[in-house]
Amino acid sequence: MNKILLIIVTILLPPLGVFLKVGLGNHFWLNLILTILGYIPGIIHGLWIVALDGARPASATS
Repeated sequence: MNKILLIIVTILLPPLGVFLKVGLGNHFWLNLILTILGYIPGIIHGLWIVALDGARPASATS
């Protein structure tokens, strides 16, 4: 999906944007809870997930 379109979807409906990016996993449920508690935290988390672009942080154990 085009990244610009994904960002727009994430701003309008943060859980949908996260779902389209990573599927129905922990990030989706966390974003859904954040969006229910407050729309702005859901947007911030959603944009963070979309901006990661598949990059994973280095593991602290390795």
